[in-house]
Amino acid sequence: MLREIFELIQRNATDTVINNSAVPDEQNDAVVAEATNTIAAGLRNIVAGGGLQNFLSLFAEGKEERSSLVSNPIVNMMIGHFAGKLMGKFNMSGGQANQVANSLIPDALMSLINKTNDGSGGFSLEGLLNSITGGQVSHQQNTDGLNLQDIVNQFGAGEQVPAGGGGLMDILSKFAEGAQQQQQQNGGGGLMDLIEGFLKK
Repeated sequence: MLREIFELIQRNATDTVINNSAVPDEQNDAVVAEATNTIAAGLRNIVAGGGLQNFLSLFAEGKEERSSLVSNPIVNMMIGHFAGKLMGKFNMSGGQANQVANSLIPDALMSLINKTNDGSGGFSLEGLLNSITGGQVSHQQNTDGLNLQDIVNQFGAGEQVPAGGGGLMDILSKFAEGAQQQQQQNGGGGLMDLIEGFLKK
């Protein structure tokens, strides 16, 4: 699903990156790749940290409006990270970097959320979570009869994880472990290497 996210961000980057004089043409793809890395790694880090509820809430918020997405602290962290990369790797000024980051990251996330919720263009919550957790959704569906929509309905409504563990806590723990393993496997720039591989084909 990483390629689909890259292509989605590329489609959202026409005004903020491709037609932006602050971004040299030869850096367009590299900037889109960095935005893809920011969003994919950011979502994975949420789940790896045990924040599946925050992940699902992010997708629920996206159904409302862009302003609620922009006010989300997770999204703000992604914007700040991406702006820092734009300044450090692409020598943009602080103002230019913040302008690009504040436009591209929320717009791309909104498109990702909408397409995932609609199930259009090959996007799905299961597919996204599988890519983040190394296939834990499919594994849990096969072994435990997991109904992901039940979890979405419960956590998307703002309910808290029940105290005391149990089956649901075990499933959430497996998601976190899967995401942590993906972090380790793709550590040291591995995720960015995968994304940059799309540019060479």
